[in-house]
Amino acid sequence: MTRQFAVLCVCTGNICRSPAAERLLAAALGAEIDVSSAGTLALVGRWIDTPMDRLIVLAGADVSDFEARVLREPMLWSADLILTMTDAHTGDVIEMWPRAVRKTFSIREFARLLGSIQSTALPQTTVAERLRAAIPMAAASRRPVADRTRDDVEDPYRQGDRAYEQAFDAIRDAVDQIVRVIALDRDQERL
Repeated sequence: MTRQFAVLCVCTGNICRSPAAERLLAAALGAEIDVSSAGTLALVGRWIDTPMDRLIVLAGADVSDFEARVLREPMLWSADLILTMTDAHTGDVIEMWPRAVRKTFSIREFARLLGSIQSTALPQTTVAERLRAAIPMAAASRRPVADRTRDDVEDPYRQGDRAYEQAFDAIRDAVDQIVRVIALDRDQERL
């Protein structure tokens, strides 16, 4: 049996963006993939912020058993893929553990890079094996860009419902793109 694949989602407080990415990815990719989240400046022990919690539930994903936690280096060691919410978070991860560079992407960057990979170029085995194969392909297709923040998901914390909706929509769109390329079941419904 193949070792379970681990995805770590990273934002700042670990109460808005990274929990949304965690829960949407977990719902879409299934039990074979272990998805968790942490924050660079986490509000440790806090629940998902109410506006984001509501959006996650409306999307049909589970919000139970959540507690914000701070990002620690051992989390980076055990993750097979690290998805951040901004370029700055990617920098924080790489500063904490430089060897994470080839497996760390902002979630929107990873989704965009996967868009250039033909689904047929990935193994037709499991979601975990498809993700394992896609990571080096995505890393190899990175190109320098003038605006490194173009793939950022803006922080909605205390910015009002519209900001939460915009952040959630950006995350959901990225998750949908990842699932389109990675999932074996082409009939997956949009979360």
